[in-house]
Amino acid sequence: MLQTVSDSALKIVSLKTFPLRVPFVDGGAGTGGTPSRWHELDMVLVRVEDEGGNVGWGEAFAYFCLEPVRSAVERMIAPFVVGQTIDDVTAWNMTIQKKLHLFGRYGITMFALSGVDIALWDLAAKRQAKPLSHLFGATADVERFSYASLVRYGDADLVAQQCQRALDLGYRHVKLHEIDPAVITRARQVVGPNVPLMVDANCAWSVEEAKALASVFRENDVLWVEEPVFPPDDYEAMAALEAAGIPVGAGENASTDFDFTRLIKAATYPQPSMTKVGGVSEFVRVLQSCKQAGKIPMPHTPYFGPGYFATLSLLPLTPDETLVEYLFVEPEAWVAKTTRPVGGKLASQSLPGIGFTPELETIERYAVNL
Repeated sequence: MLQTVSDSALKIVSLKTFPLRVPFVDGGAGTGGTPSRWHELDMVLVRVEDEGGNVGWGEAFAYFCLEPVRSAVERMIAPFVVGQTIDDVTAWNMTIQKKLHLFGRYGITMFALSGVDIALWDLAAKRQAKPLSHLFGATADVERFSYASLVRYGDADLVAQQCQRALDLGYRHVKLHEIDPAVITRARQVVGPNVPLMVDANCAWSVEEAKALASVFRENDVLWVEEPVFPPDDYEAMAALEAAGIPVGAGENASTDFDFTRLIKAATYPQPSMTKVGGVSEFVRVLQSCKQAGKIPMPHTPYFGPGYFATLSLLPLTPDETLVEYLFVEPEAWVAKTTRPVGGKLASQSLPGIGFTPELETIERYAVNL
């Protein structure tokens, strides 16, 4: 029988990384807004184990940066984990942020920290044999609407096909990654007037260009325009667009609650990303900041590993109006038995930790030798 945290303070005896690359299909060319063709899901799984045999899993964001993220976990974060007794994960997280600030407060450093933080929280909850949300005061599972997050197709006919497929699968919320007004308009025609439609520009426009599209967003009843301008942390620009009547969603490129306190003032829909923001520790703080500011968090979660599971596990901490992103692609394999949207909804589950039980054969099959 595994020891629990109440038995003794248990040291972490190992931290292992598993870099994976899982192909997927999305019905398009995969050349919308990435450095090269995007047809594979890269992830760095993180496994921590304590001296009682308890195991926690996490996920570090690694799209197109698998090698440096894996190296950052092993060389920058692991030395502060193995051999340590970590009872307060949030305090540990802040300590590591202070130690590593020289290497940047965003990007690779935070991707690596996020993955380890998720694993440590999974471990902490499993030690108590409780769902992660119960460690933050939740007592029951919830359902939240999910939205089909389409990739960028750049083709009106393809977008129309994928929008219809999403509707046929029961989705009642759709997000595009399109920047062509004609394509956005075609999508609205397909989904009809009663389905909320969002547009993610991936920082494609200047403030002036985004403002010039205000009538397109208004005529197509766009719920939010996501990351409309570059750079993604130009919060003054977001505030200017909000003042011009364009509701903004943003946050996948923001890290830590400190950054979100500024973003929340500028954007209507804050979008914390579990594998980028700093893991569970910072994600929960962002949820609290959103609540204090009266904003609805809309988690950014185009993942299929522990980052996705951790997000779902914390849904009981979100308001009823929260929408959960689901990347509208078909992976070649699943790294764990995965909860998928049913009738356009996703639910939390009362499983220990984040509810992630890896398929070890799949991990072996899609492992990347670095």
